[in-house]
Amino acid sequence: QVQLVESGGGLVQAGGSLRLSCAASGRIVSIETMGWYRQAPGNQRELVATSSRRDITNYADSVKGRFTISRAHAKNTVYLQINSLKPEDTAVYYCNADIYDLGLKNYWGQGTQVTVSS
Repeated sequence: QVQLVESGGGLVQAGGSLRLSCAASGRIVSIETMGWYRQAPGNQRELVATSSRRDITNYADSVKGRFTISRAHAKNTVYLQINSLKPEDTAVYYCNADIYDLGLKNYWGQGTQVTVSS
């Protein structure tokens, strides 16, 4: 059984920073893409950033220049450094990963709340 566990969310003032972490555990052969998505109340879940097995990154236009995704491959962990936070960044942030155990499967974490006050 593979699990993704996020941490690092919280309440922060506009302009502040947070670092989210997501660790994958369980029967893992290898991890392909890992990424972050977010969902604000009343909105659909949207892509924030992804990082491939070779550390090729992709960002939503709304977060370019403020968010940085990185991976610690030996720890099966992905990070999201969030700077210059804005109230519109308030959302539940979800970790997502494509993981080989017996086959390639897609997994979601439980989510971590990020709230930005103005």
